[in-house]
Formats: sequence, C-alpha cells, structure tokens
Amino acid sequence: MHPQKHLQFGALRDSLSEHFVQVEDSRQKNKVAHPIHDCLMSGFAMMLLQDPSLLAFQQRMHQASEQSNLKRLFQIESIPKDSQMRVVLDQVATQALEPIFTDWLGRLQRSKHLCDYRFLGRYYLAAVNGSEYSSSNAIQCPGCLQANSSNGRIRYHHNILQAVIVHPDQLQVLPLAPEAIHNTDGNKKQDGEINAAKRLVATLRQRHPKLPLIVTSDGLYSKQPFINALKAVRMSYIMVAKPDDHKVLFEWVRDLQALGDGRQLQWADAKKRIHRYRWVNQVPLNGTARADEVNFFDYELVVNGKVTYHNSWVTDIAVDEHNVADLVKGGRARWKIENETFNTLKNQGYHIEHNYGHGRQNLSLNFFVLNLLAFYMHQILELTDRLYQQCRLKAGSRKEFFGLLRHAFQMLLFRSWQHMLEYIHCPPQLWAP
Repeated sequence: MHPQKHLQFGALRDSLSEHFVQVEDSRQKNKVAHPIHDCLMSGFAMMLLQDPSLLAFQQRMHQASEQSNLKRLFQIESIPKDSQMRVVLDQVATQALEPIFTDWLGRLQRSKHLCDYRFLGRYYLAAVNGSEYSSSNAIQCPGCLQANSSNGRIRYHHNILQAVIVHPDQLQVLPLAPEAIHNTDGNKKQDGEINAAKRLVATLRQRHPKLPLIVTSDGLYSKQPFINALKAVRMSYIMVAKPDDHKVLFEWVRDLQALGDGRQLQWADAKKRIHRYRWVNQVPLNGTARADEVNFFDYELVVNGKVTYHNSWVTDIAVDEHNVADLVKGGRARWKIENETFNTLKNQGYHIEHNYGHGRQNLSLNFFVLNLLAFYMHQILELTDRLYQQCRLKAGSRKEFFGLLRHAFQMLLFRSWQHMLEYIHCPPQLWAP
C-alpha cells in the first residue's frame, strides 16, 4: 500500500521544507511575523488541497481542526493571513523554488520509476510548449506582457514556457521547472516564446547534465535558431514541420521521394485501420547555406478509406523501418503537455488561471509554481502510492477528489496524510464491527 519511503507524502513535504527554509529573507528580523517557510508552505497546502479562494482558505485555517491539520500535516507553526502571505511571496525569488523539481525527479530516478519513461531505449521525451496563466485589462506589473485588444484597450498577461517529461504509454506527466515569458526592466522589446525556450533548454542541461533528452514540440520551434540551441546543449528533437512553414524542406522531400530516395511502411491493425509511414533522411531544413540536414518523416491514419489524421516531423535521429512508428508516437506525445498538463491545470480543479494575487514582483509566478508543485506531487502519488490511487478512483473526477480532501481536512483531525487517505478510502461507518 505504501510507496517507497522517499516518495511518500511526508518525504516530499520534508524536501519542500528543506528548500523553503533556505529561501533568502530580505525582511528585517525584528519585523518578521511569519517565516518565509510558513508562508510558502501555507500557499503550497492551499494548492495541494485545491482551494479556489485564498481568503476563504486562510480564514478557515484559523479554525481549530484546520489549524491543527495544517500544522501537523504540513509542519507550519505560524499561519499568515492572506494579505500577509501575498506580501511575503511577492518578494521571494522564483529561482529559489526551482531546485525542488530537480530534487523530485531525482527521487523518481533513484526509485527506478523513471525507467518507465524511457523512450527508444535510452532517451526521455520532454514536451515543451507555452501557455498563458494570467490576463487582465487593469491589473499589471513590470513583468507583464502587453497585447492590444480589439476594443483598443491594452491587455496585460503572464505567459509560461513549460517542459514536462512524458511517455506515449504513461498517463502521468513529470513537470520540470518552468521558464517565465515576461519582460524585464529596461527591455522595450517583449520577451518571446523562442527566447524563453532557449533559456529553458540551457537551464535544463545545467540541472540535468547527463539526462538524455529529446525535445518534442510544435512547428513554432522547428527552425534553425532553436535547433542550434538544442545542439549547443546536446539535446535531440522531434518537432512538427508543416509545409507552409518549411517550403524548401518539403520541396526536397518531394524531389527525393520522386527519385526513389524516400522509404515507406504501411500496415493494417486489428480494426482494419491503415497506418502509413514515410520518411527521408538527410534533408536540408531550409534554403540557407548553413541549414542543418534533418531527418523527415510523416504519418497518416486511414479509416474506411479516409485519412483521419496526418502530421509530419523533423528529427536529428536517423529514421528507419525499426523506429519510425516509435518516432511518430514520440511526436504525437507532445499533446500530453496540452491535454494532461495545461488542460488539467486550467479545467480540472487546479484553478491555474485564477488570480490568487498579482503583486509587483514575483507573486503571480510564485503562485503558479506552487500550484505546479502541487500538481507534480499529485502526479508522483498517482504513480507510486496505491492508497492514493484507490482514493482517486473512488472519488471519480479530480474535482470530486479535491472536494473530499478539503472536506475531511476541515471537519476532522488527522495524525498524518496517510491517516486522512485511510479515512477517505474507508470511513469509520464502513468499518466492520
């Protein structure tokens, strides 16, 4: 019933505590009412229980049962009010929270759970994409991106570039530390997704120097500048390539296929659907003199004589009849960052787009990261903890499960997280006499 000790809730919480106590506090010591650790852990507890209101959460935390559970389960001594928490978290440098992602991935690696995410025998797929998590016509900070609305008003927003380790056959995704897409003081040109992506892969390589990664992404990234960035940090890629964005590439592909240099593979599954693969190796990415030679492949799914899915990709991995089907699965797995990550965070109980507080420095981003860490812990427990898995199945949807957690947390006192899950899985009225 129990996961390995270093992946249990208590161990993951302790690792959070260790990182939180190391966060630099710029406040004067004689004016500190609530330690940074307790403010960060209170914010994380709210995200883990997926409470949609910071104010309501903090008000309830001062009730006897919830205060005791918060202190016992999350090791919090001093519970801040919502306004106090916002002031403190706004000043916390987000970079101080990022090593937690590396810590937790290392725990999964030591326990061999990461082996289930191996792709093509030795690699790990990192799906990369950007998303907006905050938008307003009135609330802004110096880091906000700006866009002109159709009504002439300026819309202020925050975007994030996220990478998650995925596998075509695994439901759970493993988030890596995000990269903010935001403006910096004195920079008149707005930050962009590709610039953020270059920073992201450089940071990932610094944190994971030996991890063999394949970046999978959409057609925005399959251009020479980003491929150069991947080469510089020794990462491979499987990236969407569309005819409208890669006209020279597709001309070469058509010409080589006409000359007989292209290869293809086709087979029918048990449902009589046709799977059709085509590929050409060593094709110029574009028409410039310094263009990389890439390996091109595409895939069609034919059902009852009609093509129901078609896509094409480029990769630096040589394509052949032995790996083309797996490469297609890897390319299609990029959708997991949309479906299993952003869609889950936005529409399945995480309230990722809710304005818990914007701040003037780092508050909005820090709330995003705490929410992402809560999601990461949920993913780890779904992957490793059988009791947690059973409670999730019993509840049905994520929203219903989070509701059960909040209700139990509010109404009863528990010795531990495990004790709370045991109660949810088998309430006392169901126990045998």
